[in-house]
Amino acid sequence: MRLPGEAAHVEMAPIERVIALKREAERQKTAKKAAVMVLFYPGAKEETHMILILRKTYKGVHSNQVGFPGGKVEPEDTSLEDTALRETEEEVGVPIASVEVVTALTDIYIPPSHYVVQPYLGITRKRPQFIAQEEEVEALIEVPVREFLDPEVLIEQQITTSYATNIQVPAFLLGGHVVWGATAMMLNEVRSLLHQLD
Repeated sequence: MRLPGEAAHVEMAPIERVIALKREAERQKTAKKAAVMVLFYPGAKEETHMILILRKTYKGVHSNQVGFPGGKVEPEDTSLEDTALRETEEEVGVPIASVEVVTALTDIYIPPSHYVVQPYLGITRKRPQFIAQEEEVEALIEVPVREFLDPEVLIEQQITTSYATNIQVPAFLLGGHVVWGATAMMLNEVRSLLHQLD
């Protein structure tokens, strides 16, 4: 199956972001590395869900934003997949051994933090006993895939970012939270893949 990749990312990217991505293509070569996990699991009534996290408020570009479990590469990680699995266990308490990694998705460059993020799609056969990491995770957001695929969750939102003030951005409204930026761009690739399976 071919990944929708950048075409899916661009659909959920603010126009200022698209311009910045083109301008900063060269910077990507020196970017730091990170990885995240798009984790699907059986929820209530065996309905497939995915987990998102609301990050704590802190001094940083991703403060108080919704994202996937994940983070930067640490010296003990032998691969980006290891990073995604380790961070998923640390941030939401899902044991590494319980996650089956299905595929890598298309990586994405995040100019404000100067990271290239590699997303992975994984599944668990049972609903995990989630444990939010106190230091970094404000809340866990469990999203039914049925809700995620509903066209009504696609919205536009006016926000202020690290690179622009009061701009309209495409976003998802999931579990009462506005999800925009790199997470929305990655989610849109996942959404495109799920639609291919319909």
